[in-house]
Amino acid sequence: MNALILSCQPDSDDLAMREMRNAAPDSTIVREIAPGVLLISTERGFESLNSRWRAAPPIFIRHIFPVQKVIQISGDDPVPIMLAALPDLLPRFAPNLPFSVQTRLYAEHFPAKPFDINSALSAQVAAGGLTLDVRSPEQALSVVVGGGPGGFTAYLGVSAVADNLSDWAGGVRRFARDEAQISRSEFKLLEALETFQINLPVRGHALDLGAAPGGWTRILRTFGQLVTAVDPALLDPRVMEDRGVRYKRMTAEAYLQDDPDTFDLIVNDMRMDARDSARLMGRYARQLRPGGVVLMTVKLPENNRAALLDHTFELLNGAYEVAGARQLFHNRSEITVYLREKKA
Repeated sequence: MNALILSCQPDSDDLAMREMRNAAPDSTIVREIAPGVLLISTERGFESLNSRWRAAPPIFIRHIFPVQKVIQISGDDPVPIMLAALPDLLPRFAPNLPFSVQTRLYAEHFPAKPFDINSALSAQVAAGGLTLDVRSPEQALSVVVGGGPGGFTAYLGVSAVADNLSDWAGGVRRFARDEAQISRSEFKLLEALETFQINLPVRGHALDLGAAPGGWTRILRTFGQLVTAVDPALLDPRVMEDRGVRYKRMTAEAYLQDDPDTFDLIVNDMRMDARDSARLMGRYARQLRPGGVVLMTVKLPENNRAALLDHTFELLNGAYEVAGARQLFHNRSEITVYLREKKA
């Protein structure tokens, strides 16, 4: 049997396991290391999962890595124990690719910090001739530490970063807070643009539906977009004063009746039923310029989420090409969907 660590939103582990079992029907949860961090056993190899998910990445599984070494840890200094286990993992590194060590701790009173572990393991791997690159690694030694009645257990594995579904440890993508930030939701848009590798056109025209208080509009302006912001609620005064923002104080439904322009990008972070939001975006497909894209969040209910998502994607597929969908780190009870113009 093969083992891997799977990370997801804590309240989406059922949907993540649905995806896991679609790819590997025999998958079982061996242990919940922490909410949203699962040790999985499966007959299907890690490489086999990668080949499947490269073409169609899962929505709810945020990060995975293969478990190649399990260490039981006791005592006051766990670093020497980890260093002693490292020679068994060194042959798994590709010799010419930059690497990093990514450590996550889910154990109270563990006698070491992630920095201590990363520094010690990185130094020993680099001593073998590999290049450490924390910002842009192409392979990673992943370390997860969990607690339990018998002490601490560390799970280690080496894999290509591209095979882990996220460059970031556990898929946790953090952004530095900007002094001009209007709302936390700005991070959702930044992460979506990065995850789906969306390059916005120079001085493109963007439509922000449900724009208030204006966080997404502000981010789009930092990317040089001219923004039409639609919302019956008022925007932040700093956004209202921006000459690159055209404010329409009305609902998204009313704006459709107002002879709207066409746009290179349409974004929608409105809090509404997922199916109603999908129907609305279907009507907005006519306002998308050739080559344009759409980013929208789809809110998830507490119950019957799988059936609701299936229906929502059915509606969206009628008007667009669904180019991607992920539950990003900055999403909560929602996912972000990336849509492109539907070809005739």
